[in-house]
Amino acid sequence: MARDIHELLRLLDLETIDDNLFRGAVADMTLPRVFGGQVAAQALVAGARTVDPEFVVHSLHSYFLQPGDPGAPILYDVDTLRDGRSFLTRRVLARQHGRPIFALTASFQRTEEGLTHQDRMPQAPAPETLAAPARGVSSDDEWAVADIRLVGTSADGLEPDPARPGRQRTWLRVSEELPEDPFLHLAAFTYLTDMTVMGAALAPHGLRLGDPRVQLASLDHAIWFHRAFRADQWWLYDQVSPSASAGRGLVTANVFTQDGQLAATVAQEFLMRPARKKETP
Repeated sequence: MARDIHELLRLLDLETIDDNLFRGAVADMTLPRVFGGQVAAQALVAGARTVDPEFVVHSLHSYFLQPGDPGAPILYDVDTLRDGRSFLTRRVLARQHGRPIFALTASFQRTEEGLTHQDRMPQAPAPETLAAPARGVSSDDEWAVADIRLVGTSADGLEPDPARPGRQRTWLRVSEELPEDPFLHLAAFTYLTDMTVMGAALAPHGLRLGDPRVQLASLDHAIWFHRAFRADQWWLYDQVSPSASAGRGLVTANVFTQDGQLAATVAQEFLMRPARKKETP
């Protein structure tokens, strides 16, 4: 995870190796694998590098194939699937040590006008009224690029709703101001969307992220971008887990700006199983 905005921008600035081939750096962190949001954001950047800027990403769908090595750079190979007048499609395969670790398909659209409607933003206290999570020394905090304020979960803090037992609401933003480039905000947002999302599926079971009693790992990740917004301004991550079964959990989430605009929708399925007990030697 990037420690500050400078490291985030470095991670999102891919090196061009050849036509449709890019290399991304990896953040120095304590996790045993590459942070999923990083590889998703870098893959999106790689795909966008092959697209005319007048086309804007409107959706991405991706699969985590293997844990990434945090000690090695990542190669991103972009394949052109479609070049239409209104829509372009790119497939991006991320590799390390000659093996695929992540696959992404992204669709880009030429900006146009259309019919419009959206869900209403749920009520939530202002992020400034909520306590920030405890962190380590700021200069060494590998999560400091994200400003997070938990509103609550269905287990603690949210109003009861028996029809939806798995819920979580969180305010998020990039902790420092980003440059004005609109695509950079989409890439930074993609980076952060892999954070906190599993909490909605854990809440009905009395579990939290980091609990050693459960094993978690992202399996896939999808984003639909609805409206332009800034990733460095607060957005409400309204998460619902409709199901957990067969060792997997699913969460869908609407993303609202502070003024109530529905900016994006996110979905993620992940491994969610009781941690295996260590055998006694």
